[in-house]
Order: sequence, then structure tokens, then C-alpha cells
Amino acid sequence: MYKRVLLKLSGEALGIKSSDNIIDAESLNAICERIKVLHDEGMEVAIVIGAGNIWRGKVADKIGIERVPADFMGMLGTVINAVAMSSALKKMGVDSVVYSAIPAIEGVTIPYDVEKVKKDLSSGKICFLAGGTGKPFFTTDTAATLRAIETKCDAILMAKNGVKGVYDKDPTVYSDATFYPEITYKQMRELNVQIMDQSAIELIENTNIQILVFSMQDLDNFHKAAKGINVGTVCKKGD
Repeated sequence: MYKRVLLKLSGEALGIKSSDNIIDAESLNAICERIKVLHDEGMEVAIVIGAGNIWRGKVADKIGIERVPADFMGMLGTVINAVAMSSALKKMGVDSVVYSAIPAIEGVTIPYDVEKVKKDLSSGKICFLAGGTGKPFFTTDTAATLRAIETKCDAILMAKNGVKGVYDKDPTVYSDATFYPEITYKQMRELNVQIMDQSAIELIENTNIQILVFSMQDLDNFHKAAKGINVGTVCKKGD
């Protein structure tokens, strides 16, 4: 089992298509219960979550909001999701804290400080790293990768909706898409796979941090991936 991991979640993981609610209580609690299991087994867990259940860039395009304010709206959405998850975990008896790369909300979030985060992780707190990088033009993929490197995580657990790992092309569109149970960062860059941003791959390519990409359709995959069991694709440094 890894000692310290960064869990990367999409915002859509907290919502359901059949509901108008941006956060579904059942989905929220089910995910937090799996995170609690990792915590109770002694794993140090940082979490970066997106905001797709609240705000997406394509919506901004449709209504004419420019890129920079639209990106900040997305960052604020990640704070909302992080606060919701932190609250749910606290109700389960798990101590958690929300750090934000954008100005803190007094009593709700703490300004991101890598040394404080590492200290909190070591003490057993779940740390939410919200607000992206604090700058526009960067996705949560890049933010997750940057934070994993800064906080010296052993691995990034990347839970995905709809796919079980890395393919050479979109398997929901192409029936002949090739699945990779294992792939190097160099291969990912050369194949231009769409599982994460190229900028994120370039950041992590020369590190020893592994990325485990798996489907969150089966929530037990959180625990299996954290224990080093390949339930999707293992992405790692290579020649």
C-alpha cells in the first residue's frame, strides 16, 4: 500500500444525471466512506476535485463569459465541492481541512501552504487542495499533478467516469480503441492520449510518482488502487 496519495476526482462524481442537484447525498457519502477506509488504514490522503458538476468551460463559451473569469468560476466550484466532501468526512469522524489556492474564506478554507499541508497529512488529516493552481489557463489535471509533486505523494489515484483506464483513443466513440494496462509517460505524450492534459504529463514525466487510472463505477477500486492492485492503467516513468 502507498503511504501518501493524491486522489483526483471529477466534479461529476458528486452528482447524478437524473437529479437537478449539483451534489447528490448518496454519491457524496459513498465516495467519502471509501476515503475513510483509506484513512483508517493509515494512508495519508490529499484530494483534488474538479467542478464539472457546477461549472464547465463550454457553458462559459455559450453565454459569452471570457476565459479568465470563467476559469476563476471553475476554481470557486472546486472549493464548493471540497467543502462538501470535508463536511461529510467530518460527520464520519475523519478530520479534514480545505486548503485553497485562491484567497481563503475565513472559517472555511486555509491559504495553500505546502509545508502546512505536508504536516497535516503526516498527522492524519485528509487535505483537500482546492482552487486549482490559483491561476487561469490551468486545469485540475495540472493542479493535481503539481500538488502531488509538491507534497511528495507516492501516487496519484485518478478516478474516472465511463472509462476503465488509458486508451489510444476514446473508447466511447471508437470500438477498436486499444486499452493499455500499463503505459509510460513518454508513450502517453507521444500518443497524445486524452486521459489528462499534456502539460500535466510533462510535469510528472521525470518523477517517480505513478498515476493509477481506474473506473469509479466500482467504488472498491479506490481501495484496490491504493493498495497497488492494477484495476485500470498504471502510468509511470519509463524510457
